[in-house]
Amino acid sequence: MRHIHTITDDLQFPEGPIAMPDGSVIVVEIARGTLTRVLLDGRKEVIAETGGGPNGAAIGPDGACYVCNNGGFAWERNSRSGGMRPVRQADDYITGRIERIDLATGKIERLYDQCGDHKLNGPNDIVFDQKGNMWFTDLGKSRPRDMDRGAVYWARPDGSEIKEVVQPITTPNGIGLSPDEKILYVAETEGARLYSFPIEGNGIVETLPFPESINGGRFVTCDGGFRRFDSLAVEAGGNICIATLMTGGITVARPGGGTVEFIKTEDPFTTNICFGGNKLQTAYLTFSWQGLLVACDWPRPGLPLNFLNT
Repeated sequence: MRHIHTITDDLQFPEGPIAMPDGSVIVVEIARGTLTRVLLDGRKEVIAETGGGPNGAAIGPDGACYVCNNGGFAWERNSRSGGMRPVRQADDYITGRIERIDLATGKIERLYDQCGDHKLNGPNDIVFDQKGNMWFTDLGKSRPRDMDRGAVYWARPDGSEIKEVVQPITTPNGIGLSPDEKILYVAETEGARLYSFPIEGNGIVETLPFPESINGGRFVTCDGGFRRFDSLAVEAGGNICIATLMTGGITVARPGGGTVEFIKTEDPFTTNICFGGNKLQTAYLTFSWQGLLVACDWPRPGLPLNFLNT
């Protein structure tokens, strides 16, 4: 395992890290219901109190932070370790939504909570393309005896248009774009599968028919074992780095299929990764079970994100 150092602790199930140009890192705290800035010295500042379950975040073309809010979870805390995990839909859950947050004022604007006649159930992860439009996953919500089927969406950042891109898909979580933005990557949590979808236009992807694919995507990798996939980031060279639950670590997948390496961590809920620092070769990871934001050197540079690193 690479040397990992802790930036800050006592976060309430952190996710969605964004390495900002000033050296701070913005995260969501899903259990706390906040968008939080972590400063270089580890101090924390609450940017906005979103309520519900802020899950994924990305900087948009206007410099605001766009948040996937899943509507909230019910939580279980381990009596021995103190670790926290989501177990089902929150009792006060109403709907999922996409929110725009002004980083200077903390003002929250709800952009979307439905697509056509269908509500957003549990938006999870988000990425912006060069045109300034967002692609995001909706993992859905789970209840004691049933769970939603997920979807992938495309939307404009001004709240004027949203399209359903892929549906149904099982527990879609991490989402990212290839360096040339010709491919959309989506990670399924259950089964730890990564799929790719060639992009044909705004909110349009090429899909494969059954039985070549069960959800239209091209299978990239399934690392096997007792693992579940969470959020992801893409390297400049095209590899896909997927936060991996249960065994705890980062699965690095090749665009053409298979796995480059698995980097083990010390948290079974290693939920997300982003790149920052010099040449984008510092990886920032969220250890959600322990409530930590950590960092480590990465052997290859991350892909610059639109409207953040370019």
